[in-house]
Amino acid sequence: MTERLQRLAQFCVDTRFEDLPPALVEQATRHILDTFGATLAGAGSDVAKQARQVFEGESGTTRVWGSEVRVGAAQAAMLNGVAAHALELDDTGGCDHSGAVVLPAVMAAVSMCARPVSGRELITAVVIGYDVGRRVLEACGGYSAHNGAGWHSTATCGVFGAAAASGLILGLNAEQMVSALGIAGSFSGGLWAFIHDGSQSKKLHSGRAAEGGLLAARFALQGITGPTKLFDDVWGGFLKTLAVETAQPEALDADLGIVWKLARCSIKPYASCRGTHSAIDALGLLLEQLQVSVDQVEDIQVSLCGFLQDMCGAQDVSALAAAQMSLPYALAARLVHGHCRLEAYDDQQRGDPRIAQWMSRIRLEVDLQLSEDGEPVVSVLTVDGRRASLCVDPPLGAPGNPLSDEALEEKFFSLATRVMPRSQAEELIGQLWRLEALESVRSLDRWLT
Repeated sequence: MTERLQRLAQFCVDTRFEDLPPALVEQATRHILDTFGATLAGAGSDVAKQARQVFEGESGTTRVWGSEVRVGAAQAAMLNGVAAHALELDDTGGCDHSGAVVLPAVMAAVSMCARPVSGRELITAVVIGYDVGRRVLEACGGYSAHNGAGWHSTATCGVFGAAAASGLILGLNAEQMVSALGIAGSFSGGLWAFIHDGSQSKKLHSGRAAEGGLLAARFALQGITGPTKLFDDVWGGFLKTLAVETAQPEALDADLGIVWKLARCSIKPYASCRGTHSAIDALGLLLEQLQVSVDQVEDIQVSLCGFLQDMCGAQDVSALAAAQMSLPYALAARLVHGHCRLEAYDDQQRGDPRIAQWMSRIRLEVDLQLSEDGEPVVSVLTVDGRRASLCVDPPLGAPGNPLSDEALEEKFFSLATRVMPRSQAEELIGQLWRLEALESVRSLDRWLT
C-alpha cells in the first residue's frame, strides 16, 4: 500500500467536526445551501427531466430533489448530481464543480443510514469530499493541465471526493477507505468532447461521479478491495494513465488538515462557465464607470489566455449548454439584457437579434503573456471615442470577493422558487442556515419536494 494513499485515507476517517476551523464551517454551510438551490432549479431542466425518465417506474426510498420521485440511493446520487450541474449555477474551484458531485452522494449515503446523521457530520463529510477531489486534481497537475488534456475533472477527480465523503457517512475504516478510493479510480471518467457542439454529456458527469463515488464506498463497505497502488502503479496507475507528464503526487497528502481545499472554492453569481465571470464583472464596472448604455458602446475587446479562448470562445449558442460556455455570449447578454442570471440564457433572450449582432462585434485576442489561469482584460470603446480597460481578479463569488449572505439568499430564492412556493423555500433555507445544529439531516427531506 502506498504511503500517500494510506495517509489520505487515514486523514479522511480521522477528521472530526471539531478539527474544522469556524470560518471553514461557515463556508461549507454556504456551499451546501448554494448547491441545494442550484439543484432544485436544475431539477426543472430538460436534461434532469430526461435523466429521471430513464429510471421511471423503478422504486426506492431516496428523494430526487425538487420532485416527488424516490429511487434507489445510487440512482438518486446520479439524478441529483445531474440536476445540480444542469444550469451551470453550481460552485467551482474544487475538483472543478465539487458541490454537484459531493452533496448528492453524501445525502444519498445519509438516506441509507439507520442512525440519525447530524448536521455536523454532514458538514465534515462535505469538507472531506471537497478536499479529496481537489487534491486528486492537483496531483494531476492542476486544472489547466488536466482539463487541457481533455479530461473533465468534475468527473475524473470528483468521483474520489464523492467516495471519501460517502465513506465517512457510511462509517468506513481506514482500510476500507483505501479500497473505496481505489475503486473510485476505476469509475473515473469524463471527456471535454462536449465543448464544441453544446452536447449535454457534461451535465451527466457530475451525476455519474456522485453515483460512482457512492458505489465505491458501498462496495468497500462490503469488503470488495480496491488497488492499493492506485495513484502510482507503473501500469494502470491513475497518475501514470491520466497525468503522464504533469503528475504531482505530493499534492495528495501535502498539508493535510492545514490547507483545506474548500477554502479556495467559489460560488457562482452567473449562470455560465466560471471562466466568463471575471469578464462579466469587468464589463459591468466599465459600463458604470463610463456611464454608458448599450447604444453608446462602439466596441468591446477582450485580451485573454489561449486556454480560455479554446474553452469559452464559441460563437454558436443555439444550444443552452454552448451558450453557457461562451464568453462572447456572456458579454453580449450583460450588455443587452443588463445581467447574466439564468433568465439571460433562456430561448427568448438567446434569440434576441441584438445578441447575435454584438457577439459578432466582440473581439477576443489571445495574449501569450497571460498565464493559463490569468483573468482576461476587457476594453470598452464608446461612440464618443473614450476607451477604458479593466481586469477583475478575483471575480465576484471567489473567496477573495465573496457573495454577501444577502446575495446568496437572493440567488437561492430565485432558484428554489422555480420548483416550490416561497414559504417552503424560506423554511428550507432556515434549516440550512442552522445546519450545524441539526440532530438529523433527514429532516431536510420534507422541504426538498
